[in-house]
Amino acid sequence: MHHVRLSVNGATYDIEVPARRLLSDAVRQDIGLTGTHVGCEHGVCGACTVLVDGVPMRSCLMFAVSAEGQEVTTVEGLGDADGSLGAVQQAFKDCHGLQCGFCTPGFLTTITACLRDNPDPTREEASEMVAGNLCRCTGYQNIVSAVLRAAELQGAGCATKPEHAAQEAQA
Repeated sequence: MHHVRLSVNGATYDIEVPARRLLSDAVRQDIGLTGTHVGCEHGVCGACTVLVDGVPMRSCLMFAVSAEGQEVTTVEGLGDADGSLGAVQQAFKDCHGLQCGFCTPGFLTTITACLRDNPDPTREEASEMVAGNLCRCTGYQNIVSAVLRAAELQGAGCATKPEHAAQEAQA
C-alpha cells in the first residue's frame, strides 16, 4: 500500500492505495466522486477522462500514485463556484447533448480543455474536439452543437461571426 495525497477539484485527499490502483478507481472508490465513469477500461472510449493539470487524461490508464502533486479535475469540479452549471455543462443541457449520460463526464472534461485551447472553434473543429470520445446513444450532432454553444457562453461569440452562422445553417 502507498500513501498518496491527491488534489481533486481543489480539495486534498490522503488515501492509501495499492501501487497499481488506477486513478479512475481511486477517484470513484477511495474518494467517492462517482461522476467519472469507466467504460472500456482500455482508454478507447473516453468516458473516464479527467483533467490532470488541465490536460485531458484517460483515468483508466493512469495510476493514482502518478497523479500525486498534480491537480485533478473531475466532472464534479466543472461547475461554477456558486454551484451553478459551468458553460460546457449548460451548453449540453441547452443543446440536448446527452441521452443516457454515461459518456457525458468524459465529453464535458474533454471539451472544457479543448475550448481553453481553442475558444472559438468552427463546426469542423468542434467535431474534431469530440472525436476521441465514444457515445452509443447520439449521432454527435447535438454534442457538436453543444461545443459551439459553450464557446458562445464563454464569450467567444461564435454565433455572431458570419462564417459560423453559415456553418450552423448548413448543419
